Amino acid sequence: MSTQPLPPRGPSDGDTLDYIAEQLETRGYAVIPAAVPPALVDRLFIELKQLDSAEFKPAGIGRQDDFQVNRFVRSDQICWLQGQSEGAGGFLDWMEQLRQGLNRRLFLGLFDYEAHFASYPPGAFYKKHLDAFKGQSNRVLSTVFYLNPQWQPSDGGELVIYAEDGESELECVRPEYGKLVIFLSEVFPHEVRPAQRERYSIAGWFRVNNSSALVPDPPR
Repeated sequence: MSTQPLPPRGPSDGDTLDYIAEQLETRGYAVIPAAVPPALVDRLFIELKQLDSAEFKPAGIGRQDDFQVNRFVRSDQICWLQGQSEGAGGFLDWMEQLRQGLNRRLFLGLFDYEAHFASYPPGAFYKKHLDAFKGQSNRVLSTVFYLNPQWQPSDGGELVIYAEDGESELECVRPEYGKLVIFLSEVFPHEVRPAQRERYSIAGWFRVNNSSALVPDPPR
């Protein structure tokens, strides 16, 4: 893995931003094999592998008072990105530039971004679900970024994106190293199929600000 200094941060390539915006506008999702600079991908992978296992917690469903761990729905473990390390900070900076670029092109009003590392042990899964329900969440765009070197088709672990009806399969995405997936959070049900070996990703969400005088967003 590369240990060279990281390149300038952010998707400065207008073609990349234009492609993502065009795909979101016409299809509602985009799959980009190599959007993020390779040096940043390598740095993220190194930092991920250096994390202590105790830093990963069982993933749950719901937020705040509704949060619960349900092993029948998902069996991955997560560690939230805080941005203190060079790789995590670089990734969050890259996503901030993407946020600004998509707001300029699509007028989405994206306000911030949150993300976590996700570890799926062999056999782990996440059943079909939506990341947001219409009118009930401030998540607008979901992102999944993969950190799985030399991933083979036989390793499984695909992300399956379904049409709004939840039945028709639109895309089956192999979790290959450096691949980025972006989709509308309220629109597309999706699932993670079990893998044959450890599967790593960064899951994230671009949000709009639903703050009011009485209710801060995000909750404190």
